[in-house]
Amino acid sequence: MIANHIHDALGQVRRLQGLILEKRKFTGYSGTARMLGGAVALFGCVLMAFHVEGYFAHLIGWAGILAVALAVNYGALVLWFVQLPDRERTLRTISPALDAIPPLAVGAVFTAALLLRGLPDLLFGAWMSLYGLAHMTCRSALPRENAWLGIYYLSCGAVFLLWPGTSFAQPLPAGAVFLLGEWFGGIVFYRHKAKAMEDYEDE
Repeated sequence: MIANHIHDALGQVRRLQGLILEKRKFTGYSGTARMLGGAVALFGCVLMAFHVEGYFAHLIGWAGILAVALAVNYGALVLWFVQLPDRERTLRTISPALDAIPPLAVGAVFTAALLLRGLPDLLFGAWMSLYGLAHMTCRSALPRENAWLGIYYLSCGAVFLLWPGTSFAQPLPAGAVFLLGEWFGGIVFYRHKAKAMEDYEDE
C-alpha cells in the first residue's frame, strides 16, 4: 500500500517537472521568420540554377541567402528580446540562441578550409551537418521536434558529403533540403509559441 502511494507521488513529481520544463522552453525564435528564410533559400537557389555560372558567383549567392536569413531570424529575435520585461532581459534568457553560435562559427571555418583546398562540392554537406549539430546543442531548451530536425539535417549532410555526384554548382537539391527543414522548424516554433501564449493567458 505504501509502495503504491510512493509510486503515485513519484509519478506526480515527474509530471510536474515535465510541465515546468515545458513552460521554460525558449520562445524567442519566430516561426514565420524561419519559414521566410527557407523560402528565400529556395528562391535564391532557383535564381542561381538558371541564371548564375561559376563557383565564385554561386558562393556570392549563398552569402546573400545567409545574410537575408540571419537578418530576418535574428531581427525577429532582437525584437522579441527588447519587448521582454526588464527583469527577463538577460543573456541567460537568450542562451539557446547563444549555444548555437559555436557550431555555426565552425561552419564558417569549414567553409574557408574547403574553399582554400579547392573542395567546394563538400560545402553543402558540411553546412547541413553543422547546422544539424546547432539544433542538437540546444535541444533541451527547444520543442522536442527540434531534435528530430537536427537529425534530419545531420542525415542530409551525410548524404551530401558521401554522394559522389554532389556539385556546388547545382544548388536546387540543397535549396529543397533547407526549404523543407526551415518550414518544418517554422511550424514547430509557431505552434510552440502559440501554446506558450495560451498557457500564459490561462495563468
